[in-house]
Amino acid sequence: MSSYLEASGRERIHQLLDAGTFEEFLPPARRIVSPHLEQLDTPVSFDDGVVIGRGRLRGRMVYAAAQEGGFMGGGVGEVHGAKLVGLLRRAVADGAEAVLLLVETGGVRLHEANAGLIAVSEVMRAVLDVRDAGIPVIVLVGGANGCFGGMGIVARCANRIIMSEEGRLAMSGPEVIETANGVEEFDSRDRALVWRTTGGKHRYLLGDCHRIVADNVTAFRDAASDAIDEAKAGEVELSLQELEGEQLLLEQRIQRFGDCADPLEIWSDLGVPQAKKIPMLEADAFTAIANAHRLGAKA
Repeated sequence: MSSYLEASGRERIHQLLDAGTFEEFLPPARRIVSPHLEQLDTPVSFDDGVVIGRGRLRGRMVYAAAQEGGFMGGGVGEVHGAKLVGLLRRAVADGAEAVLLLVETGGVRLHEANAGLIAVSEVMRAVLDVRDAGIPVIVLVGGANGCFGGMGIVARCANRIIMSEEGRLAMSGPEVIETANGVEEFDSRDRALVWRTTGGKHRYLLGDCHRIVADNVTAFRDAASDAIDEAKAGEVELSLQELEGEQLLLEQRIQRFGDCADPLEIWSDLGVPQAKKIPMLEADAFTAIANAHRLGAKA
């Protein structure tokens, strides 16, 4: 089995979709690069750090994008964001069966911050337009850089988020929090704390992601296919009821966990048995325990 974590964005998208079906839009041969990086005499990538296109997943036509964490940490710039927006708009125009976003990013590039911020806002709008068209959007998070910054918000706009334990999801990264509020607030060098706070298992227990899978492409492939089925069987578009449900979860968090200093305290408060063992559990064993205790779980 191929590790999702260790694969590049291009490898992930080819391995995730049915063999030989992926058709790339704006491939590296087109040489479409960021004008901002060139002006700053900064190295560029001929795909600007994101692979977009369409292919089949279990025979269904899906549109997909994979960010490349090896180029500027998957950071979003003007061209990078425009490629994502273009993919999403084309998915609507062509009546895709689903959109898959293989997200790996530290957020917006500092080199082109304003352009990147505008691009992320346009991606958010485009994701919601896709959902409004009745097309499910599925986000996969399992890369070394995690999913942070504006793309963390984009992920939460999707129908489903699938993560591995190695994946991370948050608005601000550990280093950013430490820089702004000091090491007493968050020690970014404490890797165990970082993963307890932003890692897939914690996000699952808080209701931020919908499924935890093992670190292999096949597991992500199976989960993505299942997520499309689940989304199509339910309500694809973003509804007022769903938004109110998300708001209620946030209110519950503040009320129950506002004074907690470590995710371990939250897991214990949720009633998770032997919470200290959570980091050592395999994905399936963790899910079996977590389903009865995650925030918002039905009795």
